[in-house]
Amino acid sequence: MADPIFGRLLTAMVTPFDAAGKVDHEAAGRVARWLIDEQSNDALVINGTTGESPTTSGQEKVELIRTVREAVGPDIPLVAGVGTFDTPHTIELARQAEEAGADGLLVVTPYYSKPPQDGIAAHFRAVADATQLPILLYDIPHRSGVPIAEATLLELAEHPRIVGVKDAKGDLASSGRVMARTDLAYYSGEDNLTLALLALGAVGLIGTSTHFTGAGAARMINAQVEGRHGEALTLHRALEPLFTGVFATQGCLLVKAGLERKGLIGPGVRLPLVPATPAQVDAFHALLDDAGM
Repeated sequence: MADPIFGRLLTAMVTPFDAAGKVDHEAAGRVARWLIDEQSNDALVINGTTGESPTTSGQEKVELIRTVREAVGPDIPLVAGVGTFDTPHTIELARQAEEAGADGLLVVTPYYSKPPQDGIAAHFRAVADATQLPILLYDIPHRSGVPIAEATLLELAEHPRIVGVKDAKGDLASSGRVMARTDLAYYSGEDNLTLALLALGAVGLIGTSTHFTGAGAARMINAQVEGRHGEALTLHRALEPLFTGVFATQGCLLVKAGLERKGLIGPGVRLPLVPATPAQVDAFHALLDDAGM
């Protein structure tokens, strides 16, 4: 199994906004501490899609990294989402994140333009060559429009700073083949597929529901890694309604609704996102209540 370079459990953290639509740094610090102290996270992903990164500026991203670093201290790894569909812009964000104190980078496949595989490989190599930070590739074809092909992953695994994959491809057989042939650290990018990917050699999870399920997910991951497979399966089945229920609409909307109920953040999101509907919020709160969360 590959080395879990950033630990085994990470959460793609939401970005709180205040009533005026500005980043709420005080709330961001509270959420970061909640994820570490109460939800057993080993590291955090900042400025990912769950953090509404398409709607935050480069300066807001830098300031958020600094805020979270101050909140969690120097020993918690921070992985910064920097991927865009524009290679020079992605490189600029990567360098800014490195200067702001990030420990790693999450770089999504260039989206919308659907580049060919040699373009995808060139994009990732250009970003990796422009920084000294380790990089996780984010393979999420249902958002980016195109997968990272197996051959491309095998090629990119040879780069010394491309160290892992956040895998939301949903193709377990393909992911298993890449893990068998490389040292890439695979992190599940689909909460409900974590146990299956762990069985194939993945090292952990970068989750969304883990704003609430983190402590249980950490126990599930550790049980599977330590060979207590029955315990891991029992935990998976208990957590599965929340693993999937958080995605009844865009994941960050229900996370924000749940965190608002806990008094950690306000309700704000940025267009084109809008708050979850009352029915969606009630259904999600019922799942949290049923799980004792």
